[in-house]
Amino acid sequence: MWPVLEMRNRIVMGLYLPRLIRFENEEVARLRLQLGIVPTAKIACIIPTYKRPEGLIASINSILAQERQDFVIIVVDDGAGLPVLPSDPRLFAVSLSRNSAVLGLVRNVGIRLSNSEFVAFLDDDNVWTPQHLTVAVKALETGAGLIYTAVRRRKPDGSELDVLSRAFDRRSFSDESPWVDANALVLRRSDWLPFSRLPRTRATLPKEDWEFVWRISGRTKVEHVPMVTVEYLVNPESFFTSWSEGGESAGAD
Repeated sequence: MWPVLEMRNRIVMGLYLPRLIRFENEEVARLRLQLGIVPTAKIACIIPTYKRPEGLIASINSILAQERQDFVIIVVDDGAGLPVLPSDPRLFAVSLSRNSAVLGLVRNVGIRLSNSEFVAFLDDDNVWTPQHLTVAVKALETGAGLIYTAVRRRKPDGSELDVLSRAFDRRSFSDESPWVDANALVLRRSDWLPFSRLPRTRATLPKEDWEFVWRISGRTKVEHVPMVTVEYLVNPESFFTSWSEGGESAGAD
């Protein structure tokens, strides 16, 4: 089901790709000059952000509180402007020249501005537990190319909705509601790393994290670490996911 829907997305929205790729390339070139250096560490932690100053600071603080400290943080603002951020030499923040509204493109800018062996992703309304990078890198160093941990999803009132934790099977991943979330992903840097640049709205299925995992799972070993290391907010104001009153999204178990 999902590969067929994604093929439809490519046909319907593919005409936007040349313009979006050109914009991404131009922004990467401009922001490299602005930074003056290439942020380098064992792990690059990429945070896309847009109009969530409080959530962004909470996300950053959850990375700064990690057991492993060999990281850089790349915050990429999608054209809305940045708040005052925590002071840390490993934190680098940039703003796109205009709003792209393409989450994959924003993540790609952060990936391309950094240099690291491993790459991890965190959105600006979620946080990691202190063990997240420790357990992820340990799994990657034993042979996996991409790992994802368990995700605890919480409602806006703080109560637990559920925990997403399931071993990876590519065949069922192609037909069943996706159970892998971008916030739980950590992987080795590679030439096939970029996210899809197709513009996706709340109504677009599948989401870009499904496409990303599906594509990469055909090229490298994917493993699940069944430990909750991501606290995920079921956010009714999400820009990219439509949540029902019961806290469920289209395309999620």
